Amino acid sequence: MTDAALRPLADTSTGWSARKVVRALGLREPSDADPPRPRVVASMIASADGRTAVQGRSVGLGHPADRALLRELRTAVDAILVGTATLRAERYANLLDADQRANRIASGLEAEPVVATVSRRLDLSTDIPLLAESTARVQVYTEVEGEVPTQGAWVSAHRFETGGLTMPAILDHLRRERGARAILCEGGPTLLRELIAAHCVDDLLLTVSPVLVAGDSPTVLRGTELEPPATLSLRDVHRADDHLFLHYILR
Repeated sequence: MTDAALRPLADTSTGWSARKVVRALGLREPSDADPPRPRVVASMIASADGRTAVQGRSVGLGHPADRALLRELRTAVDAILVGTATLRAERYANLLDADQRANRIASGLEAEPVVATVSRRLDLSTDIPLLAESTARVQVYTEVEGEVPTQGAWVSAHRFETGGLTMPAILDHLRRERGARAILCEGGPTLLRELIAAHCVDDLLLTVSPVLVAGDSPTVLRGTELEPPATLSLRDVHRADDHLFLHYILR
C-alpha cells in the first residue's frame, strides 16, 4: 500500500484581494443560457471543530480578510438570503460602505442588495438595526397573514400558502419579482441546510477559524441528516494568517 499524496499549502507572495476572489466567481458575467434559478453562493465561518459562533455570535471567529470577503460578496449579488435568528443574533446593520454602494451603482445594480429572510409565523424581531436604515430593502417570506412593522427600511412580506414556503419557491420569487440572478446565503445553519437539501446551492465559501470552541453552538448545518450527504469539489484554497478560506462547488 502506498500513501496518498498530500500537498502542502505553501505561503506565496501572490496574495489575492477579497475583490479578486469574488470576481473569480463570475457572479456578474453574462450568460446566454437561462438558468432555472438564481446562482446561490453560501458564505459561512466555523471554528476548527465546526462551531459557527462564540458566545452566540460569529464575530469571535472572524478575521479582517473574512469580513472583507463577505462585504465584497454583498457588493456583487442582487440579494442576500439570511435566517431571522441570524439577523437578530448578529445585529445586522450597515451592510456596505459608501464606496461599495457606488461600485454597485456603477455596475448597474441597486445601491444595496435586497435582504430576504424567512419568518413562517411572521414574528421577525423589530429591534434589528437593519430595519431602521432608510436605504435597506427587506423581503420577508411567511405563511401567515400580516405585515412586518418597519422602523424606516423598505419592508415587504410575501405570503405563501401553508406548505408552499420552500427554498425553490423563494428563489423563484426573488428572481421574478426582485430581478435576482445572484444570491448570497449568509446562514444560519438551519436555512443553509434547507437550501442544500433542496439542491439550491452552487458554491460554498467556508472560512475555517483557528480556534476550538466546543459547547453547544450550532455547526455549519443544523437539522436532520442529509440523505445522501451532499458532496463537494474543492475549487480554491486561500489563507490569511492562520485562517483558511475554502471554495467548494456542490456537485
